[in-house]
Amino acid sequence: MTHGTGAPWPRIAVLGAGAVGCYFGARLALAGAPVVLIGRPPHVEAIRSRGLLLETAGATHPVTVEASISPRAIAGADIVLLCVKSADTPAAAREIAAHRAPHAIVVSMQNGVDNAERAREAGGFDVLAAVVYVGASMGGPGHVVHAGRGDLVLGAWPGAPAAAVGTVADTFERAGVACRASDDIRAELWTKLVMNATFNAMSALAHARYGALVAAPGAVATMRAIVGECVAVARADGVRLPEADELHAAALRLGQAMAGATSSTEQDLARGRPTEIDALNGYVVRVGDAHGVPVPVNRALHALVGLAERARAGAA
Repeated sequence: MTHGTGAPWPRIAVLGAGAVGCYFGARLALAGAPVVLIGRPPHVEAIRSRGLLLETAGATHPVTVEASISPRAIAGADIVLLCVKSADTPAAAREIAAHRAPHAIVVSMQNGVDNAERAREAGGFDVLAAVVYVGASMGGPGHVVHAGRGDLVLGAWPGAPAAAVGTVADTFERAGVACRASDDIRAELWTKLVMNATFNAMSALAHARYGALVAAPGAVATMRAIVGECVAVARADGVRLPEADELHAAALRLGQAMAGATSSTEQDLARGRPTEIDALNGYVVRVGDAHGVPVPVNRALHALVGLAERARAGAA
C-alpha cells in the first residue's frame, strides 16, 4: 500500500491491542498504512466483524484494519509497536524475537522507564523507545475512545543505533501523528514517568478524571510532593530533568488539556485487571531506595494501589 505521494508504507504490527495500540494503529491505518493489531480474542473478533471503532471528537469512525490473536502475525512487518503492559515485556519480546524479520524496527510504546532495555535483554534485538502522550481507553471490544492529545517523543535507548528513529518518526508524521525525535530519550521517559506517577495512582484511588484532580487544592499539593520526589530520584540516578516547579506546572497543564481522561491505572482497577503501578510509582520507590532518596508519598501511593488491586482480584 502506498501513501498519496507514491512512497511505499512500511508494514506495521501492533503487539498489544489495548487503548494505546488501537489508537495509534487506527491513526496509521486511516492514513493508508498496512497495520495488523495483535490482541485478545474479544477485541480481534469485534475488529474482524465490523472494523476497529475509533471514537474521537464526538464522532465514531470504523477503521478497516487486520487483526490477529497470534504473534505469528509479526512476521513480515517492517515496524513492530510493542504496546503490552510493562509486566508482560519480557514474554512479548521473546514472541517478537521468534517471528520478526531481521530488518524490523521494534518500538516500545509503554508506560515506565526501562521497557526498551528489558525487551532488548529478553529478545536480543535493539529497541527504540517512544514516550506516549494520549488519553485513550477501551469502550468495549474493538472500540477505542480518544479523550485527548496523541503525540509521541521517540529516541534510541542508550547503546542502540539511532538510524531507525527517523524512519519511524517519518511514518507517524505521515499519518498526522506528531512525533518528535529526542537525543536524550531517558530524560524524556523520566519526564513522562513523573506525569504518570503524579496522575495514575490518584486517578485510580479517587476514581477521578484529570480535570477534577487539578481543580482540587489538596490533590494539587500532593502532586507537587510527588513531582519533587521523582525529580530528586531521577537526578540521583544521573538523569537530567527540569526543576520540580516547572514539571509541576507542566502536570497541571496536562491535567487541564486531558480533563476528561482517567488514568490507565484507574481503568485497570475498574476492570479488575493487574495495574502497572510497579513500573510507575513502584519504580520511583525502587530507584529511590537504591540511592537513599526518601520517597514517602510515592511509597504510600504504590502501596495503596497495590492493596486496591489485590482487593479487586479477591472480589472477582
